[in-house]
Amino acid sequence: MCELDPTQLETLKHLPLPGIGSPPLETSPATTGSRRRRLWEFDSHAHCPVVGVCLPIAALRRLVDKVLGAQAVADDYELHCGAIADCKHRSRMAEAVQRELDRRCMLALRQAAQAKTTEALEAWWCEASQGKDLAGAFWATLTHARCTPALEHRVLGEVHMLQHQVGMARRVDLNRFDAVLEEHGALTRELGTTTQRSARQAEEHARRSEWQQTQIVQLRAQVVGRDTLLAGLTEELQALQAATPGLKSRLDLAQECERLAERVQALQRGLQQAQQEAERQRRRADEQAEAQAPTTSRTDTDRAEPALPAVELNDRAVLCVGGRPASVPLYRHIVERSGGRFLHHDGGEEESVGKLEATLAAADLVVCQTGCVSHNAYWRVKDHCKRHGKRCVFVESPSSAGLKRALAELQPI
Repeated sequence: MCELDPTQLETLKHLPLPGIGSPPLETSPATTGSRRRRLWEFDSHAHCPVVGVCLPIAALRRLVDKVLGAQAVADDYELHCGAIADCKHRSRMAEAVQRELDRRCMLALRQAAQAKTTEALEAWWCEASQGKDLAGAFWATLTHARCTPALEHRVLGEVHMLQHQVGMARRVDLNRFDAVLEEHGALTRELGTTTQRSARQAEEHARRSEWQQTQIVQLRAQVVGRDTLLAGLTEELQALQAATPGLKSRLDLAQECERLAERVQALQRGLQQAQQEAERQRRRADEQAEAQAPTTSRTDTDRAEPALPAVELNDRAVLCVGGRPASVPLYRHIVERSGGRFLHHDGGEEESVGKLEATLAAADLVVCQTGCVSHNAYWRVKDHCKRHGKRCVFVESPSSAGLKRALAELQPI
C-alpha cells in the first residue's frame, strides 16, 4: 500500500530516527509449530497496512520519541514511512513496535490462539473483522503460526479495500460535518435572536409586574380607606339610630310609600295604554265608516270646522309626535302655512323611539297626539319637555282641527 521508491528510501535514511538506515539485528531462523510470526518476518508490502491500521499516529510518535530519547522532528507521513522502513528488518524500532502491538492486541491474540488450523483461523478472522477491534484481529491473524500466504493475501486485500471505504466515509462525514456546521451557525444565530427576544420579554414582564404591584398597593390603600369610611358611617348610623327612636319604622314607611308610588305609576301607564288602545279601535272604526260613507272634500271639512285665529309661528320648529301617516302631508301644510318648520315622529309605530330624543332636542314647540303614540314615547315626550321647559300640547284625537287648536295654544307670546 505504501511502497517506497529508492529515492524515498535514500531520503528516509537521513531522518533523525534511531534504527532507520542502521544495520539489522541478527534474526533467528523461522521455526515451525506454534511460534507466532514477527513483524520483520512479514513480506515488505505488509508493513504499511500493519503500522497504519494497528498503531495510531500519536502512539507511533510517542514510541519513536521513546526509542529516540528525544522528540522526533519528522511530520506524520515521514514518521510513518520511516517506521515502515525500520520494521522490514529486525531493529530496535521493529522490536518496540512488536511489543507495543502485542500489548495493545493482547485479547485478540488470546482469542486467535484457540484456532489450531488455517481454516479455523480464517473463520475466526471473518467473525472478528466484523467487530470493533479490527486492528487486533488484523495483527493476531497476520502473526498467527497458521497464517498461510493465501490467507495473508486475503486479509491484506480486505484491509486495503476497507481503507478505501473508510476514506470515502470520511469524506462523506466531512461533508456532513460542513452541513452540521452551517446548521449550527444558523441555530446559533436563531438562538441569539431568541435570547434577545426573551430578554426583552423578561424586561417587559418585570416592568408589568412592577406596575401591577404598584396598582395592588394603591388598591389596598383604597380598600383600607373605604373600610375606614364604612366603619365611620356605621358608627354615625348607629348614633343616629340611638338619637332618633323609631327611625327604622320611618324608613319602612318611606320604602312603602315608594312602592305605592311605583304602583300608582304602573296603574297610570296601564290606563294610558288602555286609552290608547280604545283610541286606536275608535280610529279604525272611523276609518271604516269613512270608507263606507260618501267622500267629502277637505275644503268642505275645513269649512265645517269653527274658525280659528291665525297663528304666526315665526320660523319655529314644531314637532308633531304621532298621527296617521296619511295625515302627515296635511300637518306639514298647516305648520308651514303658519310660518313654522315642520318636524315629525310617528311615536314608535315604525320609527325607533331612540331617535325621538334627537328630534325633541331640535324642536321649539311639541304637539303630542296621545291617541297614536306608544306608551314609551308618551313618557319620553313628557319628561323631555318638563326637564327643558319646552312648551308641549297633548292632543287625544289626531286630526287637522286638533293640530290647529294645539298651534293656537302654542301661539308665541
